[in-house]
Amino acid sequence: MSWKDLCRNDWVRMAFWSLLYIAWVIWLGNYWWLFGLIVIFDHHITRRVKWMFWKKEYREGEKHNVWLDWLDAIIFAVIFVSFINIFFFQAFKIPSSSMESTLFTGDHLFVSKLTFGPKLPETPLTVPFTHNVIGRSESYSTLVQRDYKRLKGFRNVRRGDCVVFNFPNGDTVLVKAPADDYHSLCRTAGKDYVIRTYGPIKVRPADKKDHYVKRCVAVAGDTLLIKDGKVFINSAAQEIWPGVQTTYTVTTNGTPINLKIIENLGLNVSELWWDRNLPGYPAMPLTASMLETVRGLANVVSVEENIDVYPPDYPDSYLMIFPFTQDFRWTRDNFGPLWIPQKGVTVDLTVENLPLYERIIRDYEHHTLEVGADGSIYIDGSQASSYTFAQDYYFMMGDNRHNSLDSRYWGFVPEDHIVGTPSIIWLSTDAHKRFPQNIRWRRFFKIV
Repeated sequence: MSWKDLCRNDWVRMAFWSLLYIAWVIWLGNYWWLFGLIVIFDHHITRRVKWMFWKKEYREGEKHNVWLDWLDAIIFAVIFVSFINIFFFQAFKIPSSSMESTLFTGDHLFVSKLTFGPKLPETPLTVPFTHNVIGRSESYSTLVQRDYKRLKGFRNVRRGDCVVFNFPNGDTVLVKAPADDYHSLCRTAGKDYVIRTYGPIKVRPADKKDHYVKRCVAVAGDTLLIKDGKVFINSAAQEIWPGVQTTYTVTTNGTPINLKIIENLGLNVSELWWDRNLPGYPAMPLTASMLETVRGLANVVSVEENIDVYPPDYPDSYLMIFPFTQDFRWTRDNFGPLWIPQKGVTVDLTVENLPLYERIIRDYEHHTLEVGADGSIYIDGSQASSYTFAQDYYFMMGDNRHNSLDSRYWGFVPEDHIVGTPSIIWLSTDAHKRFPQNIRWRRFFKIV
């Protein structure tokens, strides 16, 4: 039997697809799905049921129905792409500059879900190819909700990984200001005013929160400290990755830096402004390599790193910096020490450290939490002096350290919010330029 005949043999084809299907069921961990083998057997061998009922089978010489052919192609695309999106890869666009100069605004990339293991949909009733909105309406229904479950991946999240995750504060969205952080606005302006001005609000399940991408700087069980902008993990200075940048006050002799030099450095023009009163740039974001280049320019007089000390510069008041209380006296550049919660570990609870963990207890692990007038803490109605965490947590920071709303501003990222890791950039465009100059050709098919 030739190779071509072998591939056309019904029993061989059935065996091939059955083995793939069994492997998928084992990975899924739900063996009720093995009944699907009956469908595979009937589709290839007995042919008692027309499973693809929408597909027309043409007699030899019969004219094809274009509309039915298009319907067949669309149904196949929906099923195939949805399967790939759920279990393997998903397209993602970088919406902001928080990860420059590692990931640029306008980068289109594929997010690998295999690395950390794909999450099964918790809200399965969703319009295909959408995440949470279609037009101005929600693209999903919460009539069916399932518990969180993650399939086996290649490994766990590590320090230094770029991670795509569901934005923790994205559980509540203001209809008139969907891009703003509801919780932050409530702290600074008051809940009643915020809802009256920007409401009503929409509540989203965990898997329908907006996607963010940051770098994981600390994993569960680590102790993090940021001192004068430098990150320390478990008392050891953390590696500074090539794309990490912070802002500097760059003073010149009175003349701006040549625009061509700025473009060659790869600086984001939208984040750069010239202050003729300085004269210079009050907040120029630079990586280590950019810093050396700028210091060597003929018209640059001095370069000084911008470091926030307590009290922090506006708008980073204590109401903006996690855990949102003056008792900790933290800033974006001097933060911690902070222990990252770990699954199964028990901590003592006090009124003083409760701000660190109250959102975990109430919103991520779904307990009721109250504090009595005498300072007693009640979880699910019972007085509690300790708490045991049900899952791991992570601390995320953007590589653009002074232009990133990250864990310093909203706290920990739960394990069940992790989506995947950026794998490859397939397109990159610059919104500040016209076509074709807006296309960043050097970033095509770049491995992240």
